[in-house]
Order: sequence, then C-alpha cells, then structure tokens
Amino acid sequence: MGEILAFAFIKMNLESRIKLQPYPKHIAIIMDGNGRWAKKRGKIRIFGHENGTKAVRTTVETCAKLGINHLTLYAFSTENWSRPKLEVKTLMSLLISSLKNEIETLQKNDIQLNSLGDVASMPLKVANELKQVMEATKSNSRMTLNLALNYGSRYELTNCMKIIGDKIKKNIISIEKIDETVINQHLYSRNLPDVDLLIRTSGEQRISNFLLWQIAYAELYFTDVFWPDFTDQHLYEAIENYQKRERRFGKTSEQLN
Repeated sequence: MGEILAFAFIKMNLESRIKLQPYPKHIAIIMDGNGRWAKKRGKIRIFGHENGTKAVRTTVETCAKLGINHLTLYAFSTENWSRPKLEVKTLMSLLISSLKNEIETLQKNDIQLNSLGDVASMPLKVANELKQVMEATKSNSRMTLNLALNYGSRYELTNCMKIIGDKIKKNIISIEKIDETVINQHLYSRNLPDVDLLIRTSGEQRISNFLLWQIAYAELYFTDVFWPDFTDQHLYEAIENYQKRERRFGKTSEQLN
C-alpha cells in the first residue's frame, strides 16, 4: 500500500512540476518496440501491436489534458510494407478497428484527427474509415492528432520537389520565389508548426525517415521503454526533460539571456 501511495505522490509531483514551464506545442512520437515487447512475453508480434493501442489512447488523452496543441504519431511507414504479409494485413485490420473504437475518445476530448502520408495508396477500407473519422472530428479544436500513415519523409520531400518543379515548368511559380515557406506549403504537414519534441521508445536512437524537415530544431528524447508500456508518467518525464533544455535556434546562450 505504501509503495502505491509513494508512486502516486511522485506522479502527482512530476505532473505539477511540468505545469510550471511552457509545454512543447507539437510533440511527435516514434512508437517503437511492440514486436520486442511481445517476444519477451513469448507472444507473436501482433500481440504487441494490439497492446500498443492502449498506450496510444493514454498518450492522446494525456496530451489533450495537458493542452498540447499538436500530437503526431508514426503509425505506419512506407518501409513497413516490406514486413511479413500477415503482419501488414493484421496492422491494417487493427488500424480500421482502432479508428472505429476511438472516435468516441476523440469526440469526448475535442480532438481533431488528421493524416500525413500517401493515404490514397492505402487499402480502400482504411482510407475510407480514416476519411469518415476525419470528417466527423473536423470541427474539434482542443488538439490535433496527426497519424503518419504510409509516410516516409524522403518520399514526402521528393513529392514536394516534383510538385514545385511542375509549377515552375507551368510558370505558376518562379525559382526566385522558392523559400522555406513555399516548401512548407507543399508538404503533408503544411498546416502544422515544426516539431518541438520528438520522442522515440524502445531504446533505439535513430529517426527512421520521420519528419526530417519538420524536426530541424526539435529536441530529441529517447527512452528504453517499449511502446506498450509507455504511460502518462513516461510522457511527463519526456516533457520535463524537454523543459530543461536550452533551445537556442542557432544563437548563443548569452544572446538568449
């Protein structure tokens, strides 16, 4: 009983501490470790993906409660198609069921759902379900939840260059007018601010082709916790770590003080 009370106190104390400093406006998460979490328990990888949905709900609800403006989750990359066919098929089914099951959570928390990636190339059932949920939540304004689906940053940037190049060819835009703003306007994330805090679970320390343009000045936070075990406490720890960083954006410490 004493240990439970002590944990509750620590959790409450941490939540109280992070409220004293500004929160990141945009958090992005690479949800990694589902397969290894399942393997440690003698289960197949799908078991890990299924349990990972619980961590998604906890994280989404906690971010909304804290007042985070934007949360972007790396749900399925362009490279994930190379995984075993059964796993991909199950992931698509899990995505459809999650969208159906979580619409109540989104509505209750006033969360708008958006997507990043080549959704048009996703299975029709997935694209249709996603479209329905996005339409149903389009008026929600408390937080924007962005699912990166069939997403790869190199593909996004390549596609962006093709679109801009075509506009140059058609004299819609001149080369002289191309700047960061123009590039931003042609990315999947055109309506989003840059990422402030990027979190990756499972102990891996790499970006994995995720939001390469958008994380230019993001603070990176890596935790050994596998995604299914990621709790609100772990999110608080990541935010507190972020709040202790000095974000200089190319300037010196003296210039900021």
